[in-house]
Amino acid sequence: MEIYETEEEQVAALKAWWKENGQATLIGVGLGIAVILGWNYWQDYQRGQAEQAAGLYAQLLKAQASDQKESVIKLAEQMESQFKGSDYVLFSELMAAKVKAEQGDLAAAKQILEKVAKASNKELANIAKIRLVRLLMANKEYEQGLKLINDIDPATSASFSGQYDELTGDLYVALDRVDQARTSYQNALRNGQQSPLLQMKLDDLTPPEKIETKK
Repeated sequence: MEIYETEEEQVAALKAWWKENGQATLIGVGLGIAVILGWNYWQDYQRGQAEQAAGLYAQLLKAQASDQKESVIKLAEQMESQFKGSDYVLFSELMAAKVKAEQGDLAAAKQILEKVAKASNKELANIAKIRLVRLLMANKEYEQGLKLINDIDPATSASFSGQYDELTGDLYVALDRVDQARTSYQNALRNGQQSPLLQMKLDDLTPPEKIETKK
């Protein structure tokens, strides 16, 4: 480091440094301030968007509770157009699919569920897939339902494995593939899917000779 003996030398050195580096310094400071202001603006914008989306979703829930089906559809469409990328859009689409199914428009419900099933939010994507399998069952598309379940990545659906096993059993029952249905129901129980209905389904598939043995 250079040491300046007089104040005049220090001033002269500072002037020389400023002449060489001053513009770059001002630009750097300006960019720093711009980044900070831009980040603050973005944070405020994101917060405002989240609040607006939450408010719109509250309206949608109210419409759903009042069984105002057309309002649910319109609010879901509004949510999608205004707040793309928000999980509120996915929740709204799940509700819109339910309404479409209740109205008998299974094709529209299927289209919505297929879209949500591709979402990056794995929990909501799995919920959409489960509902899609049930819709396929209602439409007697049993093989398609089995294919959908078989194509699911276990790494992204571990917490839903019991539900998928039970659905697989239901599909096999519909296809009269009893042994595979029984195995699927047993897997569902092992994977934590505990419910009286599931146990009833399994008991209905128990071979008669085993029932007699139990007695």
